[in-house]
Amino acid sequence: MNIEENEGSDAPGCACGDLSDEQRRILRDHGTERAGTSPLNDEKRPGRYCCAGCGHVLFRSEKKYDSGSGWPSFFDVEENGVGVSEDTRFGMYRVEVHCARCRGHLGHLFPDGPLPTGKRYCMNGLALQFIADDEVSTEKGS
Repeated sequence: MNIEENEGSDAPGCACGDLSDEQRRILRDHGTERAGTSPLNDEKRPGRYCCAGCGHVLFRSEKKYDSGSGWPSFFDVEENGVGVSEDTRFGMYRVEVHCARCRGHLGHLFPDGPLPTGKRYCMNGLALQFIADDEVSTEKGS
């Protein structure tokens, strides 16, 4: 993945119609939720994690792990799921992770994850929507 310049906090293409104010603050204004507050930290069912702004598939549950950070963390992404950009706000260098479709802010990427990637995608739970595999098969069977 190449680090590219972020086009701003407006997240063009973000379908933010049904989002809470806090979700909008995270996805569009590059906010961060408090550590340990997301119910997705404890989510263990098989499924997929999608962008709360547009529904794009970002991660699969088998790539999720408990990093101890207080945020949902993943060691790998779905192909074409996310993009990254340089984040130098607050006087530090970080790699921001955004949705590849709507460019909504998801969280940050750190080089301290487990093998095989060594990466930790540290995500805001409010920027994600979890869809359990059994919910998907129920929808298809309808």
